[in-house]
This record gives sequence, C-alpha cells and structure tokens, in this order.
Amino acid sequence: MTKNISELHEPVLLERSIEILAEAFTGENPILVDCTLGLGGHSEAFLDRFPNLTLVGIDRDPKALELAGARLARFGSRVNLVHAVYDEIAEVLEELDIDEVQGILLDLGVSSMQLDERDRGFAYSYAAPLDMRMDSTTGSTAADVVNTYSEAELARIFKEFGEERYAKAVAREIVAARKATPFVNSTELAALITKVIPFIPGKSSGHPAKRVFQALRIEVNGELEVLARTMPAAIDCLAVGGRIVVLSYHSLEDRIVKQALVAAANSSAPIELPIELPEHAPVLRLLVKGAEPATDLEISKNPRAASVRLRAAEKIRRAA
Repeated sequence: MTKNISELHEPVLLERSIEILAEAFTGENPILVDCTLGLGGHSEAFLDRFPNLTLVGIDRDPKALELAGARLARFGSRVNLVHAVYDEIAEVLEELDIDEVQGILLDLGVSSMQLDERDRGFAYSYAAPLDMRMDSTTGSTAADVVNTYSEAELARIFKEFGEERYAKAVAREIVAARKATPFVNSTELAALITKVIPFIPGKSSGHPAKRVFQALRIEVNGELEVLARTMPAAIDCLAVGGRIVVLSYHSLEDRIVKQALVAAANSSAPIELPIELPEHAPVLRLLVKGAEPATDLEISKNPRAASVRLRAAEKIRRAA
C-alpha cells in the first residue's frame, strides 16, 4: 500500500459515536469492544480521547489486524486484538477474563481497506479475483458461489441479499455463461450484469452490478446470520450503564439491528399479565430516535457515510 493508513480509513460517524459512548466511560477502567476493528480508525480515536480506556478489537480479516496492530501499538497493554468473527464476542471476552464491558461498537459492512485492495474482489470497477472473503484464509469465495450455485439459489440470494429486481434474469444469464467459461474475475461478472440490468434514465442509480455484488459478499461471509447472532450476545456482554452503537449501511443490516434493540427496549411481559414482573422489564433504553443518518457535512468529507444509519442503546438492567 502506498497510502498512509489514516488516509485509507476515514472513520464514519466518529464524533457522534464518541459522543454517545462517552457517557459509559466515566468509571476507572472502562472497556470498549470494537467488534469490527478494520484499520483501527475508530479505536485509535477512542484510545486517544479516553486515557483510561482498554480496547478489545475483533476482526476476521488477518490483514486488518496486522495493519491496525501497527497503528495501535503505541497504546501498549491497553489494546487486545483478536482474530475472530464478531458473533464470538462472548467467547473472546471469556478468553480475556472479562466479565462485562462498558462500550460496544459495530461498524458493519465491507471496510475501506477491503474495497480499496484490488486483489480482494469486492469492487466491480476493476479486474480482480472473485474472492470477497473478509477472512481470506477460510471459506468459499464469490467465484465458488457464482460457478456452483443453482440458478434458483443465485436468484434467491440476489433477491434477498441484494434486493435486486432482476435477480432471476441475472441468475439465468450467469448459469448460461458459466457453461462455456467459469467466472474468475470481478469485471467479467460486472460486464454480464450490465448487459442484463437496464439503465433507466432518472431512475437508475449507481453501477448496475452494485446490488448483485452486495448479495454475493453477504452470502460469502454469512453477514446477516452473523449479525443476528451478534446482537443478543453483545447486549448480554454489556454492563449496566454500558452502551452499544451500531453503524449499518443497508436496510437488511439495519432491520436486524432495529429488531434486536427494540425488542430489548420493550417489556417482554405477556399481554394478558395485569402487571409487569421485574424479569419482564426492558433491558435497554434507546438513545436515538429511529436510525440516525450522517450529516450533509460529514457526507461531503467522507462519501462512504452517505448510506450509514446509526442506532444506539444503553443497558439499564441485567437480563433475568
């Protein structure tokens, strides 16, 4: 990489995340779990801002851990970096002998580094191997999915994970084309998708392959299943008074986050009960109304903030 690491990674909604989580860091030795460490931009800012803060940084990408580790080395023993998927948060904390934490940050989706590194295959604008694995040491690649899934399976993931209205047509063309030559790089696939999905002036936005590539990335990394497991586990790991901030970048992620936070912020008492028992009381208090977008100023400085939606909550009691 030729760029400085800080130039590669402009943290999204950094100041807003700090503002929300700061209220939970008033004790002597608060702990923050950055579940999606990436290049460590958020984590570095938190460690600088709160001198008594200890960080647990989790990432499934070994390259990210290596680069973030170098960036955060100056903080010494205040930093604990772990190669794991974020739904393993409880196991990570148990291994570190940590019972509960004061802050949790989840900055979801693909990282700046993964988008910018051509050989990762996340982008459709230049030729790269169809990989898309966030952990390039394990699991199936996007090429495996494109070349082996049935037409029905491809159509399903394009529809469910990409919300692509031409899912069936794209799947049909992929299956027909791969009979002659399997897909091996991103531009080959993007070119086929561009031929299938029409450009409608005034209605079409972004590259025609955007939604299909999103769907493939989600499928390859099991992102939605991982997030659905993560949310209750993360809430459980919070101390009373602890706070969680989640940054989502598309409606599928945001829906899972919303459902988990809202469920924990409401009474679980059966409707027929005349009174609410203590064990049915809400576990969380929501800190923002709905999903909060980035400001126009932030988007002008960091275009990747354009689609972000922030949700946050505070833990108000331990679950029974």
